[in-house]
This record gives sequence, structure tokens and C-alpha cells, in this order.
Amino acid sequence: KTYAGLRDAYVYADNETAKTMFLALCDWGINICSKLTDAQMQAMLGSEHGGINEMYADAYQMTGTAKYLTAARRFSHNDILNPAAAGNDNLDNKHANTQVPKVVGFQRIAEVGNDNTHYKAAEFFWTTVTTKRSLSLGGNSHNEFFPAASACMNYISGREGVETCNTNNMMKLTEGLFRMKPEAKYADFYERALYNHILSAIHPTHGGYVYFTPSHPRHYRVYSAPDVAMWCCVGTGMENPTKYGQFIYTNSNDSLYVNLFVPSVLTWKAKNCTLTQTTKFPDEEQTVLKVGLANPRALTILIRHPYWVPGNQFKIIIDGDTVSTVSKPSTYVAIARTWYGGEEIKVLLPMSFRYEPLINVPSYVAIMRGPILLGAKTGADNLNGLIADASRMGHVPSGTLPDYNSAPKLSFNIHTLGSKMKPVAGKTFAYKAPEIFVNKADTNLVFEPFFRIHDARYMTYWNATIATDVNEQLNHVSISNGNAVMSLVKGGVNVAFASEDPSRHITLYRLNGIQLLDIPASSRSVSLKYSTSGLRSGVYTMKIQSDKMQMSKMFTVAGN
Repeated sequence: KTYAGLRDAYVYADNETAKTMFLALCDWGINICSKLTDAQMQAMLGSEHGGINEMYADAYQMTGTAKYLTAARRFSHNDILNPAAAGNDNLDNKHANTQVPKVVGFQRIAEVGNDNTHYKAAEFFWTTVTTKRSLSLGGNSHNEFFPAASACMNYISGREGVETCNTNNMMKLTEGLFRMKPEAKYADFYERALYNHILSAIHPTHGGYVYFTPSHPRHYRVYSAPDVAMWCCVGTGMENPTKYGQFIYTNSNDSLYVNLFVPSVLTWKAKNCTLTQTTKFPDEEQTVLKVGLANPRALTILIRHPYWVPGNQFKIIIDGDTVSTVSKPSTYVAIARTWYGGEEIKVLLPMSFRYEPLINVPSYVAIMRGPILLGAKTGADNLNGLIADASRMGHVPSGTLPDYNSAPKLSFNIHTLGSKMKPVAGKTFAYKAPEIFVNKADTNLVFEPFFRIHDARYMTYWNATIATDVNEQLNHVSISNGNAVMSLVKGGVNVAFASEDPSRHITLYRLNGIQLLDIPASSRSVSLKYSTSGLRSGVYTMKIQSDKMQMSKMFTVAGN
């Protein structure tokens, strides 16, 4: 924290004294560790040490002095670096936020030192944590540790939950990886984490910060109090509002990326350009961007096609004319042209309802609409320590822990879930769905954005019985230029087409929107084998796209 504070005072406030102190502190660190062997260094790094390797990578970028990059590598913990670089997940039962800052440092070493080993480690860690170890709100860890797959039921049965600091650092890692390779998957995760965890972890009235966000059904969160509770998540919590605006836009040369749909005004000084974004997202399913220029300029504006909008529903309209383009979810649509100023770009972002299973516990699911996690208030009784005191464990909600087996339960069909969600009159983004509750006593519960739920017990994960109507998925499917038939067969999925098409490809997504594979499908018959495609029991969406057509079908793998 001392290193980072001095660095930031220079980087953001041009304080030359801070720079001098920062580099002197870096030199002190190198000197004091100079007599340690590599083995002794690695033994020391077994204790929590934050992202000290990141600081030395930053010092190298500031000065170009090689000793700082050497030190950054020396401060990298091989117990995490080497397995991750080799594609091995060894995170079970490790303290989660001890590891994330190390990996932020790996990414910075890769970025400033062109180091492929550190890059592979950072990318593998990010992919593993975001797709296999995170909950629907974007957070990770239980009681501060990465649980083994067999222990993920603790998210439901345990008192603690995901830690806010972890998500802040995962977003920092996301920003760094995006700088190196600007792919939409990074912005997709950033959006999920920002709206569902970061935004929800600060009280909208008194400003208290949240340490743990439990997912135990009908549990609650605790908030810090000024000058009383000063946990790590309070210090990080003070930084979190900067995340609201930090990643809305990024640029590379003459290209501007629109990553997030947030009302804002961008001033791009280098191009003498402004971009004004007007939206009530997520309460409305569109955003409008207005270009401001004094003189015409050739620029490329790249707009994210988020993972939660099907390919045939994402639309961009410029001054009333629809942009003719076919895009896939989790990509960017590039609009390269000469802009004159005054152009209005409308982006349509239709949202649908879906469910996402809890990692490794598929009997519990979260309900999502677009990128937004929906929760439900279940009462406000026995909220002991809602505003934390100064006690050692004051950050943990100590009130009664309800029996999760008696919590509200759901039963629905994946194809009709959306039609069961009825808007609540007079409220935005709020829904009742009495038909999907197992018990009549629960039918008045209201689904609403989790980030709007405070000072209450709540549900974010539900024990659910889900019907999939597999036979419906095997029907003949008509498409614009012919016919396709998808069949579930022993050992895999077959898709037959009426004709060959060299532009055609098949993309397979898990239910949570994560892309599993993307393969060419030019021939008249394509087979996906469970053994080679990564399919396991669960619900998937298959999207077929070409220059002439696009279609999407959901199907279930019952077991293999």
C-alpha cells in the first residue's frame, strides 16, 4: 500500500517528490533482499505480500532500468506462477486474495517485459477464476478461500460469502489483460462484477462498505461504520466508486472501445473529440452515443456486443439507419468511418431472463436478466451487527442463520421462465413470478436487482427443479435459406444442413453465457462429441451463423 500510494501520487498527481520516494523505496527493497537466495525468496513469498511484483514492474516502466524488472520477477511466487503458466489449477483451499494481487503483478511483468510465461499464467488464472470459481455476481471465494469443487455447497450452508477486495483486484487484472488483448470477454466479466458485486457492496445512504456478501439463502450483509471498522474491504471500498467510470471507454490509436453502457461524457483530448452516452441502463434496454467533433475525423468506434444479447437481436442504428452487420455475442462491432460531429448512435440491448447454476452445485441457481443478478428480499428480522462495531469479527453477519433447506424453492421450465416474470407496477426492473414458486407462501416475493437490496435478508441462489423439454429441442428447425436438424445422439450432438456453406460456423455456450467452443461448419453434417468438445451434463445454447443466416437453439445434456 505504501509503494502504491507513492506511485499513484506521481502517476495521477505529477508529484515528483513521491516519484523520488517510490524509487528509493524500490531500491531499499532490492537491497534488503539482495542476500537472500532464490529459495529463501520463494519461502518468504509463501506469506501474504500483496502485489509487490506489480510495483517493481511499474518502476521498470517509469525508468526503463532493468534491475526493477529483475526484482519484479524475483518477487513473483513460483508456487502460483509455474502451475498457472502450465495450465494447472492448484487453487483449492488457498487464500484467494493473497493470490489475485500476485497475478496482477504477473500481468504487469508480461505487459512491460514482453514475458510470455507471466502472460500465460495471468490469462489462465483469470479464465479459471472467472469461469470456474466465481458466483453469478462476479465475486469469488468463501470465507476468504478458494473452495474445492466438493466444498462449494458451503456457499449455501456457510455464514460468510465472497469477499469484496477479491473482485476489485480481479477487475484490475481484467483491465490489464484487456490492455494487452482487447477482447469482449474481459468487458463482459467487468460489467458483471461492477453491477452485481462492486455496486452492491456500498450502502446507498450512509456509505458503509461490505466485506462478505453471503449467498446463504435468507442471510444478510454487514456494513462498516465511519472511524470504527477499518477492514481491508473498507480501504478497497473507498476505491471502488472509481471503477464506475474507469473502464467505460478505452482507446488504442484511432480506435475507441465502448465497453460499458453507463451515462457519461468522454473527452478524447488527443483527437479533439467528445462522446456523450445517454442511458438509464439497466432500467432501459438501449444506450445512445452522440459524437462531438469540431472537424471531420476518421475514427473507429468499437461497440461491445455483450454475451447476454443473442446475435440476431443486437442492433446499432446511426442517425436512423441500421448498421448492416452480423456480430456474435461477446465481440466488438467496429464502425470505421469519417465522423463529422453530431452523429447519434443508438445501441439496442434487449434483455432476457435466464438462470445460472451455482458452481459445482447445479441444484441451486441464480436468476439473471441481461447482466443483472436478481435477488429477493425475505425480511429484516434479527439483523445483528448490521452496522459493524470495532470487534475482530464485526464484519461477519452474526444474526440467526436460517435453515437453507426451508428457504423458498423454485420450479420452472427454461423455455417459459421469461413469460412467468411479470413486471411490478410502479417499479423498474422488478418482477413477480408466483407460478414458479413451489410454496404458495413465497409467491409475493419480488425479484429485483441485487445491487438495490440493502438492510434486509435476501435470496440470490434458489434450490430449483428445472424442466427442459428435451423433445422440443429435436424438432425440425426452419431457417431463412433452408433447413437444419439438430439431434441428440449417444455420445454427442449431430447437426445436419440442407447445403454446404463455407461461411458457416457453430458456437456453443454454457448456460452462464461463457463460450465453450467455436468451430467451422461448412459441410452438410457436423458432429460434436462429448469426449472432445468439453460437453458435460447441463444446459447449452448452440448458435449457428453464416453470411446468409443465423439461428439459436437450447438443448440439454442429461449425462454422458
